[in-house]
Amino acid sequence: MGADGLGTVFTPSLEGMKHVKSDHGEMLTKPFLDVCKLILPVIDKFGAAMTLVKSDIGTRLENKYLSDPSKYNHLYTMIQEEVDAKTAKGSSSCTNCLLWLTRAMDFLVELFLNLLAHPDWTMSQACTDSYRKTLKKFHGWVASSYSTVVMKLVPDRKKFMEVISGPGNVSADMEQFCTTFPPFLEENHKFLASVGLDDMKTL
Repeated sequence: MGADGLGTVFTPSLEGMKHVKSDHGEMLTKPFLDVCKLILPVIDKFGAAMTLVKSDIGTRLENKYLSDPSKYNHLYTMIQEEVDAKTAKGSSSCTNCLLWLTRAMDFLVELFLNLLAHPDWTMSQACTDSYRKTLKKFHGWVASSYSTVVMKLVPDRKKFMEVISGPGNVSADMEQFCTTFPPFLEENHKFLASVGLDDMKTL
């Protein structure tokens, strides 16, 4: 639900997306993380089913930004710093964090698109298909096997839609989110690929 209680879960993020880019077109750290923080808690609605995708996934990036807001105003500054220092591939790096944050958001966008396109699908079907299209190829056998099981434990679709709807028009807001946000994710992937870091996997 919107922060003012008058919209859907997407309402604040739609407003926030207007500020993600600087006047010169650079991705700004705080506005980008703020939008993710508004949407990622949706994952918590799945309960234990989505422990592979943590809703606090952007915390490390946020802490790094807060350590020197003027220095890290642009999102890719901290990544470039790690690339130059040869620490970007570490599991606790900001680069790794941005990569998995972007993938988590890819998953959610795909899930929302499935919910819009397939009103007859169960939540489990929508999740499984989204997982297959986004996260599966980056998960090794262990994580992938676990995910296949937990996708069957997701909440009922009707219940899930009630939680994210609020009093607003959830379909319209969801559609707008799925149109407006993916270009930012695409830009992250392109940048990470340009420094050779878009294909890291997990267990």
